[in-house]
Amino acid sequence: MIQSLLIANRGEIACRILRTARAMGIRTVAVYSDADANALHVRQADAAVHIGPSPARESYLVGEKIIAAAKATGAEAIHPGYGFLSENAEFAEAVLAAGLVWVGPKPDSIRAMGLKDAAKARMIAAGVPVTPGYLGEDQSPERLQAEADAIGYPVLIKAVAGGGGKGMRRVEAAADFADALASCKREAASSFGDDRVLLEKYILSPRHIEVQVFGDTQGNVVHLFERDCSLQRRHQKVIEEAPAPGMDAETRDAICAAAVRAAKAVDYVGAGTIEFIADASEGLRADRIWFMEMNTRLQVEHPVSEEITGQDLVEWQLRVASGEPLPKRQEELSITGWAMEARLYAEDPAKGFLPSVGRLETLFLAPTGRVETGVEEGGAVSPFYDPMIAKLVVHAETRDAAIDELAKTCGQIAVDPVKTNAWFVRRLLNERVFREGMQTTGFIGDNLERLTAAPQPSTNLLHFAAERLMAVADPRLRTDRLAKLQGFRVNAAPNRHIRFAVNGAPVDVAYDASEVYAFHDREDIYFDGDLICEGGAAFRVGALRTDGSGTGAAADGALLAPMPGRITAVDVAPGAQVTKGQRLVTLEAMKMEHALTAPFDGTVAELPVTAGGQVTEGTLLVRVEKAA
Repeated sequence: MIQSLLIANRGEIACRILRTARAMGIRTVAVYSDADANALHVRQADAAVHIGPSPARESYLVGEKIIAAAKATGAEAIHPGYGFLSENAEFAEAVLAAGLVWVGPKPDSIRAMGLKDAAKARMIAAGVPVTPGYLGEDQSPERLQAEADAIGYPVLIKAVAGGGGKGMRRVEAAADFADALASCKREAASSFGDDRVLLEKYILSPRHIEVQVFGDTQGNVVHLFERDCSLQRRHQKVIEEAPAPGMDAETRDAICAAAVRAAKAVDYVGAGTIEFIADASEGLRADRIWFMEMNTRLQVEHPVSEEITGQDLVEWQLRVASGEPLPKRQEELSITGWAMEARLYAEDPAKGFLPSVGRLETLFLAPTGRVETGVEEGGAVSPFYDPMIAKLVVHAETRDAAIDELAKTCGQIAVDPVKTNAWFVRRLLNERVFREGMQTTGFIGDNLERLTAAPQPSTNLLHFAAERLMAVADPRLRTDRLAKLQGFRVNAAPNRHIRFAVNGAPVDVAYDASEVYAFHDREDIYFDGDLICEGGAAFRVGALRTDGSGTGAAADGALLAPMPGRITAVDVAPGAQVTKGQRLVTLEAMKMEHALTAPFDGTVAELPVTAGGQVTEGTLLVRVEKAA
């Protein structure tokens, strides 16, 4: 058995691996960049090594530094987690060449499945059905456009070396193809150092079904059943569950058997996931499910498979890497209950899901269920890495019970001043389509405006806020935790309308001083000072501002950089006429491209940035003068 392990990752997955390694009595070594010097995973490990500056390309993506750290600390093995170097065959080979144990699949297996075009060709040879598309070597824009036209729209452009939803674009019409291709290639080159793409026919009622597989060095391969990851935004998974709703035993047997065949075709060892796309227009049927790709690593959503099978997949990884056979045979594995996972991201759904970075002054995660996180209150969400705060995992006897439990968990979240998607996830969980198990990968996109409408405080919350604010002014109304605010008249009449601000916006509330508005018995309410969280959404309450400030960032047409990043595209010129919603500038930050659009019809009055330039948070990118 491995005795010492270096985790070549950060955040929640590093903490997750550390937990299992500690339980197995394995000595652990963390690595960290400048930004992570005080991170939770660094403090939890037995030893930690600094590997460079904050940008991942100068630290977590530098294999030589990680191998040197393992050598310097006497670590026997390296676990890559997910992301970063986890699917880099050259790094895996370097680890092995250094005499260390690689906790992952063979480099040849990574290479065979890492390039999506080659992987599809291999699956076709193995008799695994794949989606129609173009896998050719000719990458000229003209050839790709012609192939897309021949396949028929909509089509999906996917980076050959891609993963995690990056380097992927859905194209609805031929006229949109060139711009989507250029954007996809830029993102692919930035994220993977490879701008090659493939094309796939886009399935109109798609479900994302994936199967957890595991192989050992003795040639055994088993599956741990399927997961449904259909609720996605821009190809990034939001909610995952296991098993898949609507999956009958016959279809499950067929898809899981296909996944095992796929793994055996590349002599697979360790944890891996075979991803399929299903045409759910007629329900889940084995003849309407096709191979998409294989992820040659532990998936972000692996906890839901652990919950329904009762297995620790990180422990499996460490045992298999030590040369042991798989802990269970296929016939010893079964499904118990239903599990769901939601990804809690530092982002603002109401503002186009812009990542939200900064210090976590308030971080309250529900005490129920399973929480996987790499941050704590007082820590920070960095602009250099993926903005995930935590994974919220629940397990229940039935799917309905699991939905209810996860919705309750999301409703108890309190995070400030960093914005999160907790309220958005809770809203998704309560959607009729999801509760009936009829969701597709396009559901969020098709209903985006409705689903991302900014949450509004309930009438009860407003009354409660009014009581707390009035209590500041009148000692007779004080409670044990009061907002420290001023500006409210003492000795007010028992019934009156009072005006105050919620998140800077004015509200008018009919307040009755004889009533008591207490939320102490509500599980979806958190309050501290002037912060009140309801249903996963955060609201700041206080006196109205009278200095004229607090207007929206784009109210005067000035679009500011929401975070540090690099300008990848400028689509307009000074003096250009633009329409509301038109893309003006594209900012690359936190490994994703973010399009900034015109807030209204008008003329480009200022454009101080150029493509390729670096900007800091708050930098003016473009200013639009509103049309008369």
